[in-house]
Amino acid sequence: MQSDSARVTSAIFAANRARGAVTFDVQRVDGVTRRGQLHESGSLRVRFPAPEAQGLSAVFVNTAGGVAGGDRFDIDISAGEDARLTLTTAAAEKVYRAEGGPAQLNISLKAAAGAHLGWLPQETILFDRARVLRRIDIDLADSASLLLCEIVVFGRAAMGERMLHGEFADRWRLRRGGRLVFAENVRLDGEIGIKLLKPAIAKGAVAVGTALIVPGDEALVERIRALSDTFRGEVGISAWNGFAMVRFCAQDAAPLRADMMAVLGRASGEPLPRLWLN
Repeated sequence: MQSDSARVTSAIFAANRARGAVTFDVQRVDGVTRRGQLHESGSLRVRFPAPEAQGLSAVFVNTAGGVAGGDRFDIDISAGEDARLTLTTAAAEKVYRAEGGPAQLNISLKAAAGAHLGWLPQETILFDRARVLRRIDIDLADSASLLLCEIVVFGRAAMGERMLHGEFADRWRLRRGGRLVFAENVRLDGEIGIKLLKPAIAKGAVAVGTALIVPGDEALVERIRALSDTFRGEVGISAWNGFAMVRFCAQDAAPLRADMMAVLGRASGEPLPRLWLN
């Protein structure tokens, strides 16, 4: 049975975990995207820089200074008909060593008819013994469009850091017109450093990324493949079920970020958030 001191320690640990949630919607009003209802709680905040053209940009800020074991962050975003919204983060998100349970990141994105949603956070950096469970649920109307990217870095190679042990579980679900068109579960745990060395996993790479583009077809695939000579890491792209997916793998975050920026620029034709260019 758990001792009194252990229960007290557990209670203190739980009380000091970060919690954060952001929920908001945007609507198109007189040809311009405007923010609707907004709810913020805990250590997660969202800020809206000066509008760019007719769309709206949003930047997430984690005032907790990072993510640790037992933390939980929830994001729920909705774009109304014909609205245009781009979301990013103020900096790379750092996930630190977990002493107890894993951190939880839950992201829900919805886009109505004719809306465009860009989910373009900067990198997620996992430190040794980090534990994180992430869930991304996307619900698009048939005529909505999406540009989404995620980059995960298993230790900062440039600083001599490696993620040797830990847990990373990633669950993605994409629906269009109410139909499930893409589902993926990724899980790495235990001796992650050894597993990343395996050719079938990462062949020694420590940075991986995914871009999801809706709508996407073979014409888009060919446009992106035209960049092949400029890529600094491994990049693969395919299209099916009306969307395109690009996978990235590199020995360090910097070349992967450069490849991701090139692909996103070719896919959308629109400038990336200014924070990506710093």
